[in-house]
Amino acid sequence: MANPKNTETPLSVQDFTAGLWKENPVFVMMLGLCPVLAVTNTVENSLGMGIATLFVLVCSNALVSALRHLIPKPVRITTYIVIIATFVTLVDYIIQAISLDLYNKLGAFIQLIVVNCLILGRAEAYASRNGFGKSVISATGMGLGFTLALVMLGAVRELLGAGQLLGYQVFSSNFEPWVVMILPPGGFIVLGCWLLLINYIEQRKTGKLLDEESASQCSVPQNQVSS
Repeated sequence: MANPKNTETPLSVQDFTAGLWKENPVFVMMLGLCPVLAVTNTVENSLGMGIATLFVLVCSNALVSALRHLIPKPVRITTYIVIIATFVTLVDYIIQAISLDLYNKLGAFIQLIVVNCLILGRAEAYASRNGFGKSVISATGMGLGFTLALVMLGAVRELLGAGQLLGYQVFSSNFEPWVVMILPPGGFIVLGCWLLLINYIEQRKTGKLLDEESASQCSVPQNQVSS
């Protein structure tokens, strides 16, 4: 008789790639929008916040998965928050040691990673129910998807708001920066434009698949016609 506890599905590429596009935390699931809108005025800030969130997400999910059978259900959320806060404190000190300038730019949003619904949600909905390997792979994909989304926003905002990318001048001196892009409203504008483009691509892809499916169903085999 099969062991009823052994119900975990094997690792697959989908565990990693889902967070990059199909279940992207920002563009699809709309999670963690506070840092997305607040710190993505430059690519440097976006990378810093994305990598910090990736580190906390992977480490906390790995530890929650490893301890999932030992954590009592009544205190599981409290335990998850303590685990997440521990890694946030660690990454906070690491960023201070690496770049004090970046730390000052990110400000309180580093500490706010503790309450990022993406991290706590993945700990509760995924890491607490899956094995160590799947949890780490899935968290890595989600973290990279979150970082990718931040960089996509930061690149557009920095390019249009300052005419630069990573501090290097892209446009000529005649370019008039769109100051609104490096202000909070610019985050809403750029996020809305990216969502519009991504939804358009998805609708085109879905429409194409439906057309192909309809064409295949409507086609009649030659042997049936001749008979």
